[in-house]
Amino acid sequence: MTTSSAAGVFDRTHRLTTAGLLMLITFVAFESMAVATAMPTAVTELDGLAWYGWPFSAYLVASVFGMVVGGDLDDRRGSRAALLAGATTFAAGLLAGGLAGHMAMFVAARAIQGVGGGIIAVSLYVVAGRAYRPALRPRLFAAFSAAWVLPALVGPLLAGLITTHAGWRWVFLGILPLIALGLALLLPALRRFGAPEGATAPGSARRWSALLAGAGVAALQYAGQRLDSLAPVVAVVGVTALVAGLRPLLPQGTVRARSGLPAVIGARGLLAGSFFGMDALLPLSLTALHGYSPTTAGIPLTAGALGWALASQWQGRRPDVARVVLLRAGFLLLAAGVAGTALVAVPGLPGWPSYLTWGVAGLGMGLGMPSLSVLLLEQSPEERRGADSAAFQIADVTASALCVGVVGVLVAASTASLLTLPAAVLLAVAVLTAIALVGAWLAPRAGAPAAVPDPAIPATTLRAS
Repeated sequence: MTTSSAAGVFDRTHRLTTAGLLMLITFVAFESMAVATAMPTAVTELDGLAWYGWPFSAYLVASVFGMVVGGDLDDRRGSRAALLAGATTFAAGLLAGGLAGHMAMFVAARAIQGVGGGIIAVSLYVVAGRAYRPALRPRLFAAFSAAWVLPALVGPLLAGLITTHAGWRWVFLGILPLIALGLALLLPALRRFGAPEGATAPGSARRWSALLAGAGVAALQYAGQRLDSLAPVVAVVGVTALVAGLRPLLPQGTVRARSGLPAVIGARGLLAGSFFGMDALLPLSLTALHGYSPTTAGIPLTAGALGWALASQWQGRRPDVARVVLLRAGFLLLAAGVAGTALVAVPGLPGWPSYLTWGVAGLGMGLGMPSLSVLLLEQSPEERRGADSAAFQIADVTASALCVGVVGVLVAASTASLLTLPAAVLLAVAVLTAIALVGAWLAPRAGAPAAVPDPAIPATTLRAS
């Protein structure tokens, strides 16, 4: 390893860029963790309890749209312009949310935040590809993971204190100057990154497709929350809209996990879906089956976050290990962690082993997620890196929504007495474990040379098969 490589991502060349990126990640992550804590107070004060789910769905739908916009901006105008647009839009959403006097305005503010957050999420990967050489990227993505862990650990508690002592509005308004600080550090360092050569202007159809896909995600999320006979109808509508919206947004061959970039993006969906599907179910299982308090039931999620951070830091120090090897190990650890969590549904056994098993699942994510990020940048040409990074993030969001929707259907079946809750949990564990094992089987394709594209298909076209 060279001296420059040993200096890592905080050497003189990268110091400001790294600090700015990590600050943006930390504060966007804090907002996503904190808003759930502040939401009950906010909707009560705004007399909008009947709209409780809308601020979450508005953010989710808008973030999918923002991911496509961010990819287009990065490819057409460069990372500096895209990050400026993303951070400014996110800050505008924070301001509008903090000043909202009506629930409709609050929902609109959350949608604005979602657009900004989606642009930022994509731009982070594009900047990583343009500002950091390959040897430094594993360390950078390890730092990204660490920047998410701190908000996961302290975000809900800090948001609760702010809501109690200063008011829920400061959960939004208090972050504004910190977003500005991160942007001030980052933009001067990105001055040299303009639009890549060979970039083409995208059509507006991609943005309409993003809205359709986002609506599909929201419908699936809503279906998972419903506990009545209408849920399957909503789910079918959601899947139909999602499939139609995703076709122009994902590389051709993503569904079949074709070797190369499509397999990388498909693996991102499998990894996120398996993990976040169980992540949503585990606290409910501990509360309903073992009588744990909300705080105690949340401890496994903290263990998962810590495992994620530890494994991510380790992989950042092992550039000598092939990314595909780490990816397969990550999928296998995730499968073991999810499968082990089935113990929570076994009568007569305590719930605390899930603290350990979910830590194992977190280790799998810490190996798998950074490895996929490195593989994405290796296989995505610079002139299309924005669009490919958007597809990467969209796969994450949509697969997570699908898996959480499946979990929601199983829980709904238990409330309708079609299944017992332990049986619903065991079925969910079986499905999510199978998804992780499929990911382990397909992992080598993510590192294989890309298949030769069909010459009849334009190189700039992104379609799912």
